[in-house]
Amino acid sequence: MARMSADERRESVIRAATHEFARGGYHGTSTEAIAKRVGVSQPYLFRLFPNKQAIFDAAASRCLADTRRVFAEAAEGLHGEEALRAMADAYTRLIAEDPDKLQMQLQTYVAVAAAEAAGDREFGELVRAGWLELWDTVHLPLGADVKETTTFMAYGMLINTLGAMGFPPGHRVWEGLYPSAQDKGDPEE
Repeated sequence: MARMSADERRESVIRAATHEFARGGYHGTSTEAIAKRVGVSQPYLFRLFPNKQAIFDAAASRCLADTRRVFAEAAEGLHGEEALRAMADAYTRLIAEDPDKLQMQLQTYVAVAAAEAAGDREFGELVRAGWLELWDTVHLPLGADVKETTTFMAYGMLINTLGAMGFPPGHRVWEGLYPSAQDKGDPEE
């Protein structure tokens, strides 16, 4: 078996960290658990990243970047309602197929609030910058309409909340959302 390069190992750490932080949050996740999941020692982990905060930052940034990529790919060549539906469908699939993405997003928001309550604004600035890039990614395909973009992002946050609480597809709480967020079952059933 070929040895991994440092870049490949960093990628492994980011994937493992996303999984661990998604479940345990920043304070509830140890670097030991991340190192174990990757199959490296803690000292090696700290050769790749200077500290736990840097690992969390990388995982949070990757989560936002992956979501931006999903929106951009879904909306490519589309505008208005077509773009909206394509992005909504793609995001719904993303969080259904990879629940760690949703959980990591939520843990990131909690970590920002905790850091800022402790007087650390740097992490929040990083996350807000990533979120603004996410906003910009959906803004143009939605016709650069602020109301449409706001509504789309608000629905996304509601989907995050309902999904995190475990409301299953088809539950009545989904009825007022975009059709892509609703159960795709046969309406006759």
